[in-house]
Amino acid sequence: MAKTKKTYNFIDLFAGLGGIRLGFQQALAERGLQGRCVFTSEIKAAAITALNHNFPGEDIKPTDITAVKSEDIPSFKVLLGGFPCQAFSSAGARKGFADTRGTLFFEVERILTDKLRGVDGFLLENVEGLVLHDRASTQDKEGRTIKIIMKVLRDKLKFNAEYVVLDAADFGVPQRRKRVYIVGCKKRFGKIDLNFTPQPRVMVGEILEHGKPTLDSEFSRKLLSVYAAQDMVGKSLNDKRGGARNFHSWDIDARGAATPEERDLLNAILRERRKKAWADIIGIVWKDGMPLTTEQIRTFHDVPNLQEMLDDLCAKKYLRLEYPKNLVVHHEEDGTTWTERKAVESLPMGYNIITGKLSFEFSAFLDTNRISHTLVATDMTSIGVVDGNGIRHLTLREGLRLFGYPESYSLAPFEDGPKATELGYDLIGNSVCVPVIKAVAGRLLDVIDVK
Repeated sequence: MAKTKKTYNFIDLFAGLGGIRLGFQQALAERGLQGRCVFTSEIKAAAITALNHNFPGEDIKPTDITAVKSEDIPSFKVLLGGFPCQAFSSAGARKGFADTRGTLFFEVERILTDKLRGVDGFLLENVEGLVLHDRASTQDKEGRTIKIIMKVLRDKLKFNAEYVVLDAADFGVPQRRKRVYIVGCKKRFGKIDLNFTPQPRVMVGEILEHGKPTLDSEFSRKLLSVYAAQDMVGKSLNDKRGGARNFHSWDIDARGAATPEERDLLNAILRERRKKAWADIIGIVWKDGMPLTTEQIRTFHDVPNLQEMLDDLCAKKYLRLEYPKNLVVHHEEDGTTWTERKAVESLPMGYNIITGKLSFEFSAFLDTNRISHTLVATDMTSIGVVDGNGIRHLTLREGLRLFGYPESYSLAPFEDGPKATELGYDLIGNSVCVPVIKAVAGRLLDVIDVK
């Protein structure tokens, strides 16, 4: 008689596409084990659609974990969760526990506390910025936020808990994506080994599809009238950065025809606006990219028709006239701090480059011979690839491959129409890299799977 496989009941909080669950199940299968998801928490409608499509028979419904009583959650051995990261991300305001999204960690704490007796372990994922968030000093290797989290897990809940920052590029994923993984188990199981040997690198070109329909739009025609498609490989369209890997909207007259003299002026402003010396002159804390007055611009680009060109470039929306912004630090009563930039209307207005990387149909074209930069939800829709003699957006399949999802995972519900596809991109950009989860989950299983 065949031996029944050992089953681990688990719950999946803030599930998204279910990437943490997939990695955990892959690690189980590799060890001859099986898992059963007994509870899923996710509030985004599009994610629920994806979950039900890929995990049929479970009838997953939108679930706000803050409204779920612990006693209504079935018993489980392992808690999985990618609790929302915006509160700790460099892409957000970094308010941490002062942001309601940041406090969702305490929902994890609540459930682990209430279910503690039957729990063997947990696996949590978040952005790399969580580790340094809310530091007392720039010399500190940890911020207050991660210290609070680890104190709760170790001292209050009595888990052997560790965290590690890992780059998905070291696990066969063609994307540089550093994330923090927090893993823990009951003390009777011992310590979890989170030291990994990097795997061979996989390049973007190895996961791309070929012969897909390319784009024919006003923007793509302007772009390809100046550059050959192959010239776009590995390049970014970003008016706020220079260098050999960037080109600019005025190079292709994206916002209207710019004269050679106007292009020279824009390039000069592009270089100067980032220099720290201007912050002292303006009277603000330095920020990479500051507005400069006509008089300040004239000190490095003195031409007779300067004001006329500045006015014309504003009309074409290559430049805008704006107040300088200064750093404002916010302090909460609980000691949490965060910063933001606010316009200083008492200072003279200056001219600044308008458009960043997200202002165009494409922000960057992936380099087939490299690993991709970190992809986030806000730029997934503007990442391009070169396909033959044309350019196009990523396919959803390519997006999934860039996060290490198995070929069996499908986003078919999001393939019909641009709005649906945009939802698919958003889900992918907020997801986890499955092979990293598999590796970390494997180390957790190595200690809690007591024979």
